[in-house]
Amino acid sequence: MSTLDWQQLGAIAWPLLVALVLGLLVRRALLAIARRAQAHASTRTRARVVQVIAIPAAVALPLLFLAVAAAATPLAPDTIGRIQHWLGIGVLLSATWLAVRAVGAVELRILREHPVDVEDNLAARRVQTQTRVIAGVVQGALILVGVSLALMTFPAIRQIGATLLASAGIIGLVAGIAARPVFGNLIAGLQIALAQPIRLDDVVIVEGEWGRIEEITSTYVVVRVWDERRLIVPLQWFIEHPFQNWTRTSAQLLGTAFLWLDYRTPMAEVRAELQRICNDDPRWDGRVCVAQVTETTERSIEVRLLVSARNSGDLFDLRCALRERMLEFLNARHPQALPRLRADLAREGGGAATDQPTAPAPSNPADTASPGAEDVAGSVAASAHRSG
Repeated sequence: MSTLDWQQLGAIAWPLLVALVLGLLVRRALLAIARRAQAHASTRTRARVVQVIAIPAAVALPLLFLAVAAAATPLAPDTIGRIQHWLGIGVLLSATWLAVRAVGAVELRILREHPVDVEDNLAARRVQTQTRVIAGVVQGALILVGVSLALMTFPAIRQIGATLLASAGIIGLVAGIAARPVFGNLIAGLQIALAQPIRLDDVVIVEGEWGRIEEITSTYVVVRVWDERRLIVPLQWFIEHPFQNWTRTSAQLLGTAFLWLDYRTPMAEVRAELQRICNDDPRWDGRVCVAQVTETTERSIEVRLLVSARNSGDLFDLRCALRERMLEFLNARHPQALPRLRADLAREGGGAATDQPTAPAPSNPADTASPGAEDVAGSVAASAHRSG
């Protein structure tokens, strides 16, 4: 019996040991190939393909060798079946991993061919947004399918699935309500990828915050606010709420700088100085440079300086520089144009007012009298005259 046990143990161990050694050798060879391919992945397409395939294959092939070796052992059929079942799940998950890596490799290839670090990057941002969102959705679907197929190989889980299908009415309703945010964001992601209300690096106003679209995932969008905060917004929010997109069709923008000046402001010289400031500033794109009086009050006039720039960042800096340099010009050349609160009194005969107080001239009540419609006494007298 002892001899038979050792013989049986040897018959079981030798195939598994050979498969294990062969699998380890294949794994080391594939990983070495992957490391060599990584050194040339940035320049050669073939190296990138090899790198994508080699790493999952280094896991799947040893599992396949073990599955074949298990069939060659004198174990009980049920035991062999269980071993091959678990090894098959590992191979299935490795194949899912390979598919996910392949989608990621295609995504990186498209992103490399459409860089956004160029001046005119509208088309590149459009392609990158679609690629990132669609690749994320496809990878998520592949993982879901792979895990589902692996779980469905268990008879108990298949029985649970049949039970759930039998009671699909209530379970489907509950699952639909519970998964509504998930599927809502998934559908919103597809809508954003196709319609593209936002793209990567777009300048947006969300919830009153100015920022740029930094990242678009399958469930949320990361907005980098101007002060380096990050605003996390669900994808579905961009479908259901209005927001401002300053770079929807072009990065060029118009901006204003308002000045409140005195009525004696020489607008011709203000316009000439505005044009000179725009010409000297490289942030001006040469399209719009206008000064207009847009409002008047009892104390001052409102002057709008309207300028244009290539993008929102240049526009903000240009508006700040415009206010500063225009105030310096007015203060140096035309200080009378700056608003002030004053009271000027003029003498009779056109003389200038002095600091000596003067007695007011006697007033004539007739100068301030109303036409008579509001005068009660006059109305009574007029009625008596008509009645007489």
